[in-house]
Amino acid sequence: MLDNRGVWVFIEQNDNQIAGVSLELLGAGRKLADKLEVPLAGVLLGDGVKGLCNTVIEYGADEVYVIDDPVLKNYRTETYMAGVYKLCQMYKPEIFLYGATPNGKDLASAVATDLSTGLTADTTMLDVEPESRLLEASRPAFGGNIMATILCKKHRPQMATVRPKVMKALSPDQSRTGRVIEEKIGIKEEDVRTKVMKIVRDVNKKVNLADAHVIVAGGKGLGDEKGFALIHELADVLGATVGASRDVVEAGWIGHEYQVGQTGETVTPKLYFAIGISGAIQHVVGMKNSEMIIAINKDPNATIFDVATYGIVGDALEILPKLIEQFRNAQKEKGDEVSYV
Repeated sequence: MLDNRGVWVFIEQNDNQIAGVSLELLGAGRKLADKLEVPLAGVLLGDGVKGLCNTVIEYGADEVYVIDDPVLKNYRTETYMAGVYKLCQMYKPEIFLYGATPNGKDLASAVATDLSTGLTADTTMLDVEPESRLLEASRPAFGGNIMATILCKKHRPQMATVRPKVMKALSPDQSRTGRVIEEKIGIKEEDVRTKVMKIVRDVNKKVNLADAHVIVAGGKGLGDEKGFALIHELADVLGATVGASRDVVEAGWIGHEYQVGQTGETVTPKLYFAIGISGAIQHVVGMKNSEMIIAINKDPNATIFDVATYGIVGDALEILPKLIEQFRNAQKEKGDEVSYV
């Protein structure tokens, strides 16, 4: 009988700012911990990070395991893996969740290897079976055609990485109290093989789908690049960000940075237009948490309508020019008073 107990969330921080995905995972972890009737803990590593413990508790944690040391100032696989591995060996969690960020995925895979346990990557749904205490980590598989639920029956902790914007953070509760457990990493800087020489930040303007309030996304139903140009036109009128399905990106109509879905960006805008998109699981998992979804598709049985708030059945190439005209007319009449969110 495995004696591991507790749900843990790795609290990723950069420059002492907690990553949004970590707060989202505390919300998801809270539900799992309550089902299992165990504490929820945050795992916090860094230099000068003890002041973040209260925030972790406010967002749902009962406990915070913290290692605060100058050797952890910048993320390095070697140091962070050693710290997390030590905590796992000492306190034996049964479930450990990480954000599917570059650092989170790197750390989770390294820890899983050293602990000889399993890891489900890019999970989009989490649940737990209280009787068996098995984590049910679900993600699209076989090119996004099915949802696979993956179990780790024989090894602990059960681990998963979860993409940003998939889960929802709890509202912070400043009245919550919790326990802070401090440990030492036991590594000196001279013992670390990798050194951070310089950090260069990319300040070039990039597509920011994750933070967009309005997204106009197009799929192969638009026919060709000429048809897809209508997506750009509608987005320009609305002041929105352009998005695309995987098929469109693979066809070369637009760059990968615009892709929404399991192998692209996960988004939660206030308004999402899904135009000429059939609704494959791979795409839906990346946008289903949008506040409002408007779908346009000529197939009345398209699965995108299953998640849409409003649906329009018809040829997007005929509908889009009329929508663009209507929005332009509204702007001419009302000017700055027009708002789409």
